[in-house]
Amino acid sequence: IPSASSGGPAVYMDPREQENDWDRDLLLDPAWEKQQRKTFTAWCNSHLRKAGTQIENIEEDFRDGLKLMLLLEVISGERLPKPERGKMRVHKINNVNKALDYIASKGVKLVSIGAEEIVDGNAKMTLGMIWTIILRFAIQDISVEETSAKEGLLLWCQRKTAPYKNVNVQNFHISWKDGLAFNALIHRHRPELIDYDKLRKDDPLTNLNNAFEVAEKYLDIPKMMDAEDIVNTARPDEKAIMTYVSSFYHAFSGAQKVPLTPSCPDTNPTPPGPVLQGHWQCHTGQGRSLTLWLLEWIRRTIPWLENRAPEKTMAEMQQKLEDFRGYRRVHKPPKVQEKCQLEINFNTLQTKLRLSNRPAFMPSEGRMVSDINGSWHNLEGAEKGYEEWMLNEIRRLERLDHLAEKFRQKATIHESWTDGKEAMLTQKDYETASLSEVKALLRKHEAFESDLAAHQDRVEQIAAIAQELNELDYYDSPSVNARCQKICEQWDALGSLTQSRRESLERTEKQLESIDELYLEYAKRAAPFNNWMEGAMEDLQDMFIVHNIEEIQGLITAHEQFKSTLPEANKEREAIQAIQAEVQKIAQYNGIKLSGGNPYTTITPKSIDDKWHKVEQLVPQRDRALQEELAKQQSNDHLRRKFATQANIVGPWIQTKMEEIGRISIEMNGTLEDQLVNLREYEQSIIEYKPHIDQLEGDHQLIQEALIFDNKYTAYTMEHLRVGWEQLLTTIARTINEIENQILTRDAKGISQEQLHEYRTSFNHFDKDHSGALMAEEFKACLISLGYDVENNKAGDAEFARIMGIVDPNNSGAVTFQAFIDFMSRETTDTDTADQVIASFKILAADKNFITADELRRELPPDQAEYCIARMAPYSGPDAKPGALDYMSFSTALYGESDL
Repeated sequence: IPSASSGGPAVYMDPREQENDWDRDLLLDPAWEKQQRKTFTAWCNSHLRKAGTQIENIEEDFRDGLKLMLLLEVISGERLPKPERGKMRVHKINNVNKALDYIASKGVKLVSIGAEEIVDGNAKMTLGMIWTIILRFAIQDISVEETSAKEGLLLWCQRKTAPYKNVNVQNFHISWKDGLAFNALIHRHRPELIDYDKLRKDDPLTNLNNAFEVAEKYLDIPKMMDAEDIVNTARPDEKAIMTYVSSFYHAFSGAQKVPLTPSCPDTNPTPPGPVLQGHWQCHTGQGRSLTLWLLEWIRRTIPWLENRAPEKTMAEMQQKLEDFRGYRRVHKPPKVQEKCQLEINFNTLQTKLRLSNRPAFMPSEGRMVSDINGSWHNLEGAEKGYEEWMLNEIRRLERLDHLAEKFRQKATIHESWTDGKEAMLTQKDYETASLSEVKALLRKHEAFESDLAAHQDRVEQIAAIAQELNELDYYDSPSVNARCQKICEQWDALGSLTQSRRESLERTEKQLESIDELYLEYAKRAAPFNNWMEGAMEDLQDMFIVHNIEEIQGLITAHEQFKSTLPEANKEREAIQAIQAEVQKIAQYNGIKLSGGNPYTTITPKSIDDKWHKVEQLVPQRDRALQEELAKQQSNDHLRRKFATQANIVGPWIQTKMEEIGRISIEMNGTLEDQLVNLREYEQSIIEYKPHIDQLEGDHQLIQEALIFDNKYTAYTMEHLRVGWEQLLTTIARTINEIENQILTRDAKGISQEQLHEYRTSFNHFDKDHSGALMAEEFKACLISLGYDVENNKAGDAEFARIMGIVDPNNSGAVTFQAFIDFMSRETTDTDTADQVIASFKILAADKNFITADELRRELPPDQAEYCIARMAPYSGPDAKPGALDYMSFSTALYGESDL
């Protein structure tokens, strides 16, 4: 309808575009979110209960997608793909995707709603999805007078509640807060359910609760909101209200509409008869009002159509055209019907008045049908002119917009291309670049110059478009001109900077080529000199190990030769450093910043000087080290000579003594007692030689501390001498012990001196290596010579094994002279006498009158010891000790009292 304030029709908006805008807003007020939860949950349950189920928590119960698919099947009456029954996340996502795919198949664009958010229980996304479903299946198909969705539902509410006082439905939030609009909708269709006149506007809680309870009880519309939430919210949630109101629309959409007759004053005092009552009422009441409304609408619309004020932009002009089309599509058709209905009613009334012989009805001045037709004709003329003007303006603005857009596009592309170019052209990167980098910069600059020339046409096109826009009086020409001027000025600046940069790059290239030649010469000479210095430092610091004076003197000679080359090396160092100084001079004179270093080598002048100084420091250090080592080797040589002098005396002396002892043990001159006396004197003379050994040990200790490992002045080492000395002492002690044992054996066995001499002669005869022991084969040969049958046969082997068990009980494989004597004495003596047994025990007991079991086990073989212990009585004498045994009782057991 025309706007009272503007004099023209209201701007027409496509309701579908509005609905799409609602879906983009996912930020909910907490109060709105609470209202949406309750309303959407109740709406879903009103459909799910038809399938025998419901939901409790809207974001939790739809996570697996099963109830969501069921809800869509109930409200659409169509079958969805079979859901997946698995409990895994992937099954839930697949089910929700099936539901979302079905919604999308119904032409609904889902904005920012994905299956993962629904499965994760995202409350806002879930509410957005349910609102999308409600919008598509409960609101979108609502159509009232060629309007649909939200606008259609709002128009339906406005028409249904128009007759009711205190109700003015302008939206879906504030207009419903006092509850009267809900009650008006119910009363309009079911007046018997509500006493509307008793409702008060200042009691919204009562009004809301009354409407909600009546709707739930009598209209099967579930309670979707709480009255307290609506009253306590400054602006109730629009989506919740729309959802609930749509339920009323669907509940009453099939109900018969009650006509609304505007009340008009009765100006005809003589109403017609009953046959004409309807037409009379129509024309005198509704007809007159409709005529006035129609003429007033035409009067206010024509100025709007005659307005030729041009708009600045295409969008504004297209909005005018869209308003005009909305006017023709929405606002004018009802007026055409009203005009037609007025003509029909008027003609019918006139016909029936004429047939009833009644005078014709004459409307008042200015309200006749001809007046309406005239005004209507003027309206259509204004429409035609308005439309032609708008189309011409649109074509003109379209041309301007096309040129302006073309200008903007080309200007934007050019500005994007030039962005950063001035900074690039003014940078001094070549001042710190190497020669190869400068050459690369030159090639890059040449490519830029080609690119710059190619953009010349674009700049000219931009200037030409700007000129055309000026000629066509484009409304935004000042900004176009300013932008064009800036582009042209920038273009000129780029040209100047490009030329300046080329000159700088070429000049720098020549300077760097000179420096590069110097760098190359420096690298060729620095590398071998650096290697020489590194080798010199390595040699000067090399750890040397020498063992004699000759070796250290060789090192000293080589070092002196090295020092003689140092002056010539220093001249080469100075020449190399002069090359680098020349590079610095050229760079400083031409303002070149050498930050990259020499590209041909990593050897810097500083490293050369540092290494040279290091060499200079190491030379005297090497001198000192070599001299110290020379002194050390001289001292070591003195220690070697001192040790060798003494060792060369001690070594032969030990060897001589060892040979003398061997002869003594073999020759057996004199009696055993004489031999024992001689050996003990000989032992004492050896012991008295001990200071010479101690002196050698001291000298050897000094050699070890000096870490001397060789001695060319002697073949003797301290270890050899020490072992020889210990063997000498051991040998003399063992020889003495053997003589003592022979005496004991002789006395115990009653062997004569002649027998012992014979035994020794036989033993020595077969001791070919003079080791003092007979090996098994030597002992066997000795036995054979003595008449024993131990030949290599079964019986002989057995006999030899028996004898070896006696003389070698430890299986050492050798028979000592003492074991040989014991064996021969047993073989030559039938039995021991009682006195001999007692004497033997007395020796074992160390002249005590008793012996202990431990002593027997220690001195006798195990079987002999246990044999004796079993046959001895405990000793009970005055000097008895715990565990003492009477060895006299053993002799008594063997020989009897008479023998003792």
